[in-house]
Amino acid sequence: MEQAKLQMLTEKAREIRLGALEAVYNASSGHPGGSLSISDILAYLYFAEMNIDPNEPKKADRDRFVLSKGHTAPALYATLAAKGYFGKENLKTLRQVDSFLQGHPDMKHTPGVDMSSGSLGLGISAAAGMALSAKISGDSYRVYTIVGDGESEEGQVWEAAMFSAHYKLDNLCAFIDWNGLQIDGKVTDVMNPTPLDEKFAAFGWNVVVIDAHDFDQIEAACKAARECKGKPTAVICKSVKGKGVSFMENQVGWHGKAPNKEQYETAVAELSASV
Repeated sequence: MEQAKLQMLTEKAREIRLGALEAVYNASSGHPGGSLSISDILAYLYFAEMNIDPNEPKKADRDRFVLSKGHTAPALYATLAAKGYFGKENLKTLRQVDSFLQGHPDMKHTPGVDMSSGSLGLGISAAAGMALSAKISGDSYRVYTIVGDGESEEGQVWEAAMFSAHYKLDNLCAFIDWNGLQIDGKVTDVMNPTPLDEKFAAFGWNVVVIDAHDFDQIEAACKAARECKGKPTAVICKSVKGKGVSFMENQVGWHGKAPNKEQYETAVAELSASV
Protein backbone atom coordinates (compact mmCIF):
# COMPACT_ATOMS: atom_id res chain seq x y z
CA MET A 1 0.00 0.00 0.00
CA GLU A 2 1.34 3.43 -0.91
CA GLN A 3 2.47 5.56 2.02
CA ALA A 4 -0.02 8.37 1.47
CA LYS A 5 -2.96 5.97 1.56
CA LEU A 6 -1.60 4.23 4.65
CA GLN A 7 -1.17 7.55 6.43
CA MET A 8 -4.72 8.60 5.51
CA LEU A 9 -6.21 5.36 6.81
CA THR A 10 -4.14 5.49 9.99
CA GLU A 11 -5.37 9.01 10.66
CA LYS A 12 -8.99 8.05 9.96
CA ALA A 13 -8.76 5.07 12.32
CA ARG A 14 -7.34 7.36 15.00
CA GLU A 15 -10.20 9.82 14.38
CA ILE A 16 -12.72 7.00 14.70
CA ARG A 17 -11.22 5.81 17.98
CA LEU A 18 -11.20 9.33 19.41
CA GLY A 19 -14.79 9.88 18.29
CA ALA A 20 -16.00 6.62 19.76
CA LEU A 21 -14.36 7.38 23.10
CA GLU A 22 -15.77 10.91 23.09
CA ALA A 23 -19.27 9.51 22.57
CA VAL A 24 -18.98 6.90 25.31
CA TYR A 25 -17.39 9.33 27.75
CA ASN A 26 -20.09 11.95 27.29
CA ALA A 27 -22.83 9.35 27.60
CA SER A 28 -21.19 7.78 30.67
CA SER A 29 -22.29 4.55 29.00
CA GLY A 30 -21.41 2.37 26.05
CA HIS A 31 -18.99 -0.19 24.69
CA PRO A 32 -15.46 1.13 24.12
CA GLY A 33 -13.49 -2.13 23.94
CA GLY A 34 -15.14 -3.61 20.87
CA SER A 35 -15.47 -0.19 19.26
CA LEU A 36 -11.71 0.25 19.34
CA SER A 37 -11.04 -3.25 18.00
CA ILE A 38 -13.03 -2.63 14.79
CA SER A 39 -11.90 0.93 14.07
CA ASP A 40 -9.26 -0.05 11.48
CA ILE A 41 -11.74 -2.23 9.59
CA LEU A 42 -14.29 0.59 9.54
CA ALA A 43 -11.66 3.06 8.40
CA TYR A 44 -10.72 0.87 5.45
CA LEU A 45 -14.30 0.08 4.44
CA TYR A 46 -15.57 3.65 4.57
CA PHE A 47 -12.52 5.46 3.24
CA ALA A 48 -11.04 2.98 0.75
CA GLU A 49 -13.42 0.16 -0.12
CA MET A 50 -17.13 0.91 -0.25
CA ASN A 51 -19.06 2.72 -2.97
CA ILE A 52 -20.88 5.28 -0.79
CA ASP A 53 -21.70 8.98 -0.86
CA PRO A 54 -22.64 10.88 2.32
CA ASN A 55 -24.36 13.49 0.14
CA GLU A 56 -26.64 10.77 -1.24
CA PRO A 57 -26.97 8.24 1.61
CA LYS A 58 -29.84 6.34 -0.03
CA LYS A 59 -28.50 6.06 -3.57
CA ALA A 60 -29.66 2.79 -5.07
CA ASP A 61 -26.28 1.41 -6.12
CA ARG A 62 -24.46 2.15 -2.85
CA ASP A 63 -22.65 -0.64 -1.07
CA ARG A 64 -24.37 -1.65 2.16
CA PHE A 65 -22.87 -2.01 5.62
CA VAL A 66 -24.46 -3.74 8.61
CA LEU A 67 -22.92 -3.58 12.07
CA SER A 68 -24.09 -6.96 13.34
CA LYS A 69 -22.33 -6.42 16.68
CA GLY A 70 -24.57 -3.40 17.15
CA HIS A 71 -23.42 -2.55 20.66
CA THR A 72 -20.22 -1.09 19.16
CA ALA A 73 -22.29 1.65 17.55
CA PRO A 74 -19.96 4.38 18.92
CA ALA A 75 -17.32 3.29 16.38
CA LEU A 76 -19.86 3.29 13.54
CA TYR A 77 -21.16 6.73 14.53
CA ALA A 78 -17.63 8.11 14.71
CA THR A 79 -16.97 6.66 11.24
CA LEU A 80 -20.13 8.17 9.77
CA ALA A 81 -19.29 11.54 11.31
CA ALA A 82 -15.74 11.37 9.92
CA LYS A 83 -17.16 10.54 6.50
CA GLY A 84 -19.53 13.52 6.62
CA TYR A 85 -22.95 11.94 7.13
CA PHE A 86 -23.55 14.28 10.08
CA GLY A 87 -21.62 16.73 12.23
CA LYS A 88 -19.03 15.42 14.67
CA GLU A 89 -20.58 17.48 17.47
CA ASN A 90 -23.46 14.99 17.50
CA LEU A 91 -21.18 12.30 18.94
CA LYS A 92 -21.50 14.01 22.33
CA THR A 93 -25.24 13.25 22.29
CA LEU A 94 -24.86 9.45 22.32
CA ARG A 95 -27.72 7.75 24.19
CA GLN A 96 -29.52 10.98 25.04
CA VAL A 97 -33.30 10.71 24.80
CA ASP A 98 -33.65 13.22 21.96
CA SER A 99 -30.55 12.11 20.04
CA PHE A 100 -30.52 10.20 16.74
CA LEU A 101 -27.43 8.37 18.04
CA GLN A 102 -28.82 5.72 20.34
CA GLY A 103 -27.04 2.78 21.98
CA HIS A 104 -27.56 0.62 18.91
CA PRO A 105 -27.80 1.58 15.21
CA ASP A 106 -31.20 2.85 14.02
CA MET A 107 -31.81 2.89 10.28
CA LYS A 108 -34.90 5.08 10.63
CA HIS A 109 -33.20 8.03 12.31
CA THR A 110 -29.43 7.87 11.76
CA PRO A 111 -28.04 9.03 8.39
CA GLY A 112 -25.85 6.37 6.79
CA VAL A 113 -27.18 3.43 8.80
CA ASP A 114 -28.54 0.73 6.46
CA MET A 115 -29.88 -1.66 9.11
CA SER A 116 -30.97 -1.45 12.73
CA SER A 117 -29.05 -3.98 14.79
CA GLY A 118 -28.27 -5.00 18.32
CA SER A 119 -29.96 -8.34 18.86
CA LEU A 120 -26.95 -10.52 18.12
CA GLY A 121 -27.19 -12.69 15.02
CA LEU A 122 -29.77 -10.51 13.29
CA GLY A 123 -27.28 -8.24 11.55
CA ILE A 124 -25.47 -10.86 9.50
CA SER A 125 -28.86 -12.35 8.64
CA ALA A 126 -30.09 -8.99 7.34
CA ALA A 127 -26.84 -8.54 5.42
CA ALA A 128 -27.38 -11.90 3.75
CA GLY A 129 -30.89 -10.83 2.79
CA MET A 130 -29.55 -7.62 1.26
CA ALA A 131 -26.99 -9.59 -0.72
CA LEU A 132 -29.64 -11.98 -2.02
CA SER A 133 -31.83 -9.04 -2.98
CA ALA A 134 -29.00 -7.65 -5.09
CA LYS A 135 -28.59 -11.01 -6.79
CA ILE A 136 -32.31 -11.26 -7.56
CA SER A 137 -32.50 -7.68 -8.84
CA GLY A 138 -29.25 -7.89 -10.80
CA ASP A 139 -27.77 -5.00 -8.83
CA SER A 140 -24.03 -4.52 -8.52
CA TYR A 141 -23.73 -3.36 -4.91
CA ARG A 142 -21.80 -5.34 -2.33
CA VAL A 143 -22.73 -5.95 1.30
CA TYR A 144 -20.31 -5.81 4.23
CA THR A 145 -20.94 -6.75 7.84
CA ILE A 146 -18.94 -6.96 11.07
CA VAL A 147 -19.81 -9.84 13.39
CA GLY A 148 -18.57 -10.25 16.96
CA ASP A 149 -16.69 -13.31 18.14
CA GLY A 150 -19.03 -13.68 21.11
CA GLU A 151 -21.89 -13.07 18.70
CA SER A 152 -20.76 -16.10 16.71
CA GLU A 153 -22.02 -18.25 19.59
CA GLU A 154 -25.52 -17.44 18.34
CA GLY A 155 -27.15 -20.17 16.27
CA GLN A 156 -28.65 -17.57 13.97
CA VAL A 157 -25.16 -16.65 12.77
CA TRP A 158 -24.72 -20.17 11.47
CA GLU A 159 -28.17 -20.24 9.88
CA ALA A 160 -27.12 -17.09 8.03
CA ALA A 161 -23.84 -18.76 7.09
CA MET A 162 -25.69 -21.76 5.66
CA PHE A 163 -28.15 -19.51 3.82
CA SER A 164 -25.39 -17.36 2.32
CA ALA A 165 -23.41 -20.30 0.99
CA HIS A 166 -26.55 -21.98 -0.37
CA TYR A 167 -27.42 -18.90 -2.42
CA LYS A 168 -23.80 -18.36 -3.48
CA LEU A 169 -23.72 -14.80 -2.14
CA ASP A 170 -20.30 -13.79 -3.43
CA ASN A 171 -21.35 -10.15 -2.99
CA LEU A 172 -21.33 -10.61 0.81
CA CYS A 173 -18.24 -10.13 2.98
CA ALA A 174 -18.39 -10.72 6.75
CA PHE A 175 -15.61 -9.52 9.02
CA ILE A 176 -15.47 -11.57 12.23
CA ASP A 177 -13.98 -9.44 15.01
CA TRP A 178 -11.91 -12.01 16.89
CA ASN A 179 -10.64 -10.09 19.91
CA GLY A 180 -11.22 -13.11 22.15
CA LEU A 181 -13.25 -11.34 24.84
CA GLN A 182 -16.96 -10.87 25.48
CA ILE A 183 -18.92 -9.42 28.37
CA ASP A 184 -18.56 -12.52 30.58
CA GLY A 185 -14.88 -13.21 29.89
CA LYS A 186 -12.85 -15.14 27.34
CA VAL A 187 -14.93 -16.26 24.38
CA THR A 188 -13.35 -19.71 24.51
CA ASP A 189 -14.39 -20.07 28.15
CA VAL A 190 -17.97 -18.84 27.77
CA MET A 191 -18.99 -20.92 24.72
CA ASN A 192 -16.07 -21.84 22.51
CA PRO A 193 -16.95 -21.26 18.82
CA THR A 194 -13.49 -22.04 17.47
CA PRO A 195 -12.09 -22.89 15.00
CA LEU A 196 -14.03 -20.14 13.23
CA ASP A 197 -12.01 -20.39 10.02
CA GLU A 198 -12.67 -24.11 9.64
CA LYS A 199 -16.34 -23.74 10.56
CA PHE A 200 -17.03 -21.02 8.00
CA ALA A 201 -15.14 -23.07 5.41
CA ALA A 202 -17.24 -26.11 6.28
CA PHE A 203 -20.37 -24.02 5.73
CA GLY A 204 -19.13 -23.25 2.22
CA TRP A 205 -17.51 -19.85 2.66
CA ASN A 206 -14.29 -18.47 1.25
CA VAL A 207 -12.17 -17.76 4.34
CA VAL A 208 -9.34 -15.28 4.90
CA VAL A 209 -7.51 -14.83 8.22
CA ILE A 210 -5.89 -11.45 8.91
CA ASP A 211 -4.46 -9.11 11.51
CA ALA A 212 -7.35 -6.66 12.01
CA HIS A 213 -4.94 -3.78 12.57
CA ASP A 214 -2.85 -4.21 9.41
CA PHE A 215 -4.26 -2.17 6.52
CA ASP A 216 -2.32 -4.13 3.91
CA GLN A 217 -3.96 -7.33 5.14
CA ILE A 218 -7.41 -5.73 5.27
CA GLU A 219 -6.93 -4.51 1.70
CA ALA A 220 -5.83 -7.97 0.53
CA ALA A 221 -8.87 -9.55 2.22
CA CYS A 222 -11.27 -7.16 0.48
CA LYS A 223 -9.59 -7.90 -2.85
CA ALA A 224 -9.88 -11.64 -2.23
CA ALA A 225 -13.57 -11.23 -1.40
CA ARG A 226 -14.26 -9.28 -4.60
CA GLU A 227 -12.41 -11.83 -6.71
CA CYS A 228 -14.02 -14.92 -5.19
CA LYS A 229 -16.97 -16.15 -7.27
CA GLY A 230 -19.78 -18.39 -6.06
CA LYS A 231 -19.03 -18.07 -2.33
CA PRO A 232 -19.47 -15.46 0.39
CA THR A 233 -16.27 -14.45 2.17
CA ALA A 234 -15.56 -14.55 5.89
CA VAL A 235 -12.59 -12.52 7.08
CA ILE A 236 -11.45 -13.76 10.48
CA CYS A 237 -9.93 -10.64 12.04
CA LYS A 238 -7.47 -11.23 14.85
CA SER A 239 -7.92 -8.02 16.82
CA VAL A 240 -7.14 -6.43 20.17
CA LYS A 241 -10.04 -5.37 22.35
CA GLY A 242 -9.47 -1.74 23.35
CA LYS A 243 -6.82 -1.30 20.63
CA GLY A 244 -4.88 1.94 20.94
CA VAL A 245 -5.49 2.63 24.62
CA SER A 246 -2.94 0.85 26.80
CA PHE A 247 -5.10 0.33 29.88
CA MET A 248 -8.05 -0.92 27.81
CA GLU A 249 -6.19 -3.38 25.58
CA ASN A 250 -7.14 -7.03 26.17
CA GLN A 251 -9.12 -6.09 29.29
CA VAL A 252 -12.60 -7.63 29.43
CA GLY A 253 -13.72 -5.01 31.93
CA TRP A 254 -13.76 -2.43 29.13
CA HIS A 255 -16.35 -4.34 27.15
CA GLY A 256 -19.18 -2.11 28.31
CA LYS A 257 -17.85 0.57 30.67
CA ALA A 258 -17.31 4.29 30.15
CA PRO A 259 -14.04 5.93 31.20
CA ASN A 260 -14.02 8.59 33.88
CA LYS A 261 -12.53 12.04 33.19
CA GLU A 262 -8.96 11.08 34.06
CA GLN A 263 -9.13 7.84 32.06
CA TYR A 264 -10.67 9.63 29.09
CA GLU A 265 -7.97 12.29 29.07
CA THR A 266 -5.28 9.62 29.29
CA ALA A 267 -6.84 7.68 26.40
CA VAL A 268 -7.10 10.82 24.26
CA ALA A 269 -3.46 11.68 24.97
CA GLU A 270 -2.30 8.17 24.01
CA LEU A 271 -4.28 8.12 20.78
CA SER A 272 -3.21 11.64 19.87
CA ALA A 273 0.44 10.72 20.38
CA SER A 274 0.18 7.51 18.33
CA VAL A 275 0.18 9.24 14.94
